[in-house]
Amino acid sequence: MSVQTLYLAGVNSAFALAVPLGAVLYFRKVRVPRPPVGTFNGRDIAVMMGFVLALPFLYLALPGAALPVVLCLVFAGGLTVGYQPVVARNLLRWSAILALLATDFTSRLLLGGNSPVYWLANSCVVGLIVVSATNLNVQGGMRLRNIAWFVLLLGAYDLTFATVLPLTQRLADAIQGYPFAPSAGLRVGDLGAVIGMGDLLAYALFTTAAYKAYGAAGLRTALPLVVVFGALAPAVAPPVIGWLTGHTPSLIPAQVCFAPAAFIGYLVLRRHGPERRMRDYLAPAEARPTPAMAGAAEPAA
Repeated sequence: MSVQTLYLAGVNSAFALAVPLGAVLYFRKVRVPRPPVGTFNGRDIAVMMGFVLALPFLYLALPGAALPVVLCLVFAGGLTVGYQPVVARNLLRWSAILALLATDFTSRLLLGGNSPVYWLANSCVVGLIVVSATNLNVQGGMRLRNIAWFVLLLGAYDLTFATVLPLTQRLADAIQGYPFAPSAGLRVGDLGAVIGMGDLLAYALFTTAAYKAYGAAGLRTALPLVVVFGALAPAVAPPVIGWLTGHTPSLIPAQVCFAPAAFIGYLVLRRHGPERRMRDYLAPAEARPTPAMAGAAEPAA
């Protein structure tokens, strides 16, 4: 196995572990205002998938100069909304956000797209946004069942656009040449590893929702699935396929490996009983419903 493959597996594993753990820590320590959106259902999943489907075409349609501007505005908005409960003072919060975005932009402009400084700054921005977006959804009512189906559909989407309609590589090439790339990673010399923001969001959503739903058992199930099938398998699969078939694919979408494993993980966790909702998680231990009580209340909910 090549040094590049080992480097890719190691860096991707570090990010795939650090960002979901950061999301779980945020979930444990910080409460975000819950929007009055009701209960997540199939229509919400359809809306999210529509957004995911449209986003790559939006990236490719934007002129080169407009893309970093749009990404910067999106990142700034995501950071200020997600970290308002953490840093209440507007001036302090915006100062920190602007300093972080300025470091991202100037390091890319002055040091280039292969600079470790740029990639560390950009990865920090992307990781913080994923943590906040995860909690806005999970604390806002999104359940593990919703996320399992969403990730499964995302895996089918990635497989389609990596094989039938080869859009994935075009999108990766389009965004890597600009500041504020929606991906995390690290480049050192000839070695490089990049993991998409959408992949990190899928891992963080699944892990945090599993923790909310089933506590420590959910965390013990989710984290190994994220590391093994979200980080290691996509890195190791191309050289293994090349060794077996004589043809090495240039890209294996991470969700192709992770999505089926995550859905099976959800089915396994479901055997522990009904999911805890946010109100159950926040209730005092003595007031929380037992699995039998929760199961009886599920149809009414």
